[in-house]
Amino acid sequence: MKLMTKPIRIPFFFALLCFWSVLLTGPQAVAQIKIGDDLSDIDYRSPRDYEIAGITVEGTKFVDPNVLSMLSGLKTGDVVKVPGDDIAGAIRKIWDQGMFEDVEINATNIVGNKIFLEIIVKERPRVSKFSFNGVKKSEADDIRNKINLSRGDIATDHLETKTRRIIEDYYADKGYANAEVTIQQVPDTTRQDYVDLIINVDKGEKVKIGKINLIGNENLSDLQLLGAMKDTKERGKFNPLDPLGPLVVNTLADVFTLKPLKAINGVEEYFYENYRPRIFKASKFMESNYKEDKQHIIEKYNSKGYRDAIIVRDSVYRIDDRNLGIDIVIDEGSKYHYRSINWTGNTKYSSETLNGILGIKPGDVYNKELLNANLTYSETTLDVSSLYMDDGYLFFRVDPVEVQVDNDSIDLEIRLTEGKQARISNVTLQGNTKTNDHVVIRELYTRPGQLFSRSDVTRTMREVATLGFFNQETILPDVKPNYADNTVDIDWKVEEASADQVSFSAGWGLNMLMLQAGLSFNNFSMRNIFKKDAWRPVPGGDGQKLSLQVQTYGSRSIYYSASFTEPWLGGRKPNSLTTSIYQSFFSNGLERSSEQFGFFRITGLSLGLGSRLTWPDDYFTIYHGISVMQYRLKNYANILSFGSGNGKFNMISYNLNISRSSVSQPLYPRSGSEVSLSLEITPPISLFSNKDYASLSEDERYKWIEMHKWKFKAAWYNELYEKLVLMTRVRFGFLGHYNDAIGPTPFHRFYLGGDGLSVGGSMFDSREIIGMRGYKNESLTPGYYNSTMDGGNIFGKYTVELRYPLSLNPSATIYAMGFLEAGNCWLGFENFNPFDVYRSAGVGVRIFLPMFGLLGLDWGYGFDPVPGSSDANGSQFHFSIGGSID
Repeated sequence: MKLMTKPIRIPFFFALLCFWSVLLTGPQAVAQIKIGDDLSDIDYRSPRDYEIAGITVEGTKFVDPNVLSMLSGLKTGDVVKVPGDDIAGAIRKIWDQGMFEDVEINATNIVGNKIFLEIIVKERPRVSKFSFNGVKKSEADDIRNKINLSRGDIATDHLETKTRRIIEDYYADKGYANAEVTIQQVPDTTRQDYVDLIINVDKGEKVKIGKINLIGNENLSDLQLLGAMKDTKERGKFNPLDPLGPLVVNTLADVFTLKPLKAINGVEEYFYENYRPRIFKASKFMESNYKEDKQHIIEKYNSKGYRDAIIVRDSVYRIDDRNLGIDIVIDEGSKYHYRSINWTGNTKYSSETLNGILGIKPGDVYNKELLNANLTYSETTLDVSSLYMDDGYLFFRVDPVEVQVDNDSIDLEIRLTEGKQARISNVTLQGNTKTNDHVVIRELYTRPGQLFSRSDVTRTMREVATLGFFNQETILPDVKPNYADNTVDIDWKVEEASADQVSFSAGWGLNMLMLQAGLSFNNFSMRNIFKKDAWRPVPGGDGQKLSLQVQTYGSRSIYYSASFTEPWLGGRKPNSLTTSIYQSFFSNGLERSSEQFGFFRITGLSLGLGSRLTWPDDYFTIYHGISVMQYRLKNYANILSFGSGNGKFNMISYNLNISRSSVSQPLYPRSGSEVSLSLEITPPISLFSNKDYASLSEDERYKWIEMHKWKFKAAWYNELYEKLVLMTRVRFGFLGHYNDAIGPTPFHRFYLGGDGLSVGGSMFDSREIIGMRGYKNESLTPGYYNSTMDGGNIFGKYTVELRYPLSLNPSATIYAMGFLEAGNCWLGFENFNPFDVYRSAGVGVRIFLPMFGLLGLDWGYGFDPVPGSSDANGSQFHFSIGGSID
């Protein structure tokens, strides 16, 4: 048989077959079968079966020929019809891979009923590199991670379409609904069959929601419904010049015609229309959020009694190039009330008990949201599910059924399936790669053998988060019920976060450069300190705390301290042991051999024991401590506000602190409270002495420091709206004395104002510095105006903060705040006036970095002038470390 090297004319029937093959395989596929001209036995009107005797592949550069032959579905020995669908199907299979821009199959030879085929392809080029035009570097980095393009990818139409869609969606989420993306292929001159992709982006103008029109709402105001939409918000407005006249006239008219609700709604709508800032939510349009917010509108109606409320229709349209409009047509339906409420299936608790917890009675307005919350989960009150689940009824189920709806009345039947009590079988822990198991397990309230309790699960999440060793946002229990034997397994999953901290600060005071450095190992292991393999870089995992600190003041002074805390002394109960030692040394700079050499040295030692209480509840803790301190001076006059500059001053004190903390998280609390009351008391030595202290020198009078120091602090946290937290805090302090002849000790007094950081003279007399924003450091202290700086023995401080997180990532927790603050410091009860306070307001930011702790930057404005100083108030910036300003 003679093999022709060029194809002959193809009859009309076969040409039509090829045409349909092109349509089936795609608009850009050029697919055909070519057959020699000496094949007179082929009848194109009657396809014939041939056995494939051989297959060859041409044109491949990146794809293995054997793989391509396999992808076609053809193999030697197969019987195919020629012409027919077998060859067209093989072309379609190859084309569907998306790797080729031309596919054809030729018949190179026919011997009897055997046919030899050749697959010829032209591969699509590969991606060499890609670049962006029209985008910022930060945006390019984000997009690069999303599109997931890499060198060697096949430059298919699908690849371009997918890349274009991802980029358009990326900018749509940022409010650029008109973003246009074009992708240009440029041949790579250094590599054959490779192309560079140039991705051109035209973001256009940012498109926001200009107007949301609510139609058909008569019983709920626009403001109520727009407020229910959490993520779909109108563009902010600020029109201070819009006339108030019509508002005043309409409001007065509504008041005099006894329409107070209409008057209130009118005022609300006026301010919404003209003073509508967008701080915490952008007005961009996102389809998924919009669908959820339409459901939120229905839920709002359901919570007000409108059970049948529906959205009849809605539309989203373009107002102009920068604004979208949304129309929502609502059918409110009738307002419903509960006519009767009946319980079934309850054997453990009576219907009266359950009704009291439900908090809904016949005659109340239908409220689906309140019903579900009080049946399943309520953040503020006890709910029915908690009542059962806290007593082991893990398999408890509740199903409220509306058994009859008559006009505007609903008969409600609440069906309970109590099930049996479940006991905890296995408790496991995962993810603690550094922290030892026993450190976490001892904080668990979910123990094997106990009855399951939902509140114990919640409490465990809080206690594990309070450790500070794990990512607080990812502490989650995997609760696995075992219905067969009425048990439950709980798998606690945690993610380690850095707990150790490094601190460094520098400042200038007393004509000296002051430097401070500290290390705090908050998950230390003392028992492994002599194990070489445990130093990575320090022994850790046992939950102990070791802190080291050093401060220098010029070349003449140094302070150093060390402290160690074992949170579970003995390992059986949460009894903490804390010990610390510190010393500071200040000299006058002269040689030690000089007779005029002078120094001031402070040495201290403390030992404390803390316990977790069970009464009034187990959120309470108590701490007992003993402290010993000595101040020794030699030739060091004028460093203190009293004395000759020579002598020793001694102090032995007992410390008591009772506190309660129920905050949800330590870094960014959203709920709960913190309350503490502390007392530091020394022996009243002077009361047992016959000395006339009024006639003694100051060196003798203060030789034994006497005082009783009381401090109170309370803070409350309330989440107002989706991470927006209101924090209110009060602080008080009182330094008392036993002997009027001695009076308030000059040590340990209160100094108010500024950033609260301890620098300079705070080391000399153990003063306690209380931060207050909007005023200079210590400027609100008695004696500041006449430079005596006597210090105070009474202080009060009141703070309100509105907080919002910018990042809750454990590697960098950041939140912004606005604050109002007031406070003062007094010396003597005769000067005390709790309403005579200095006021300030401002904004700030807090950044928690695991290696450095909590850092703060605040700007405050002090409203009240400080006597004797013209610049102590007004605009002030403050930097704080470790919450010193709080």
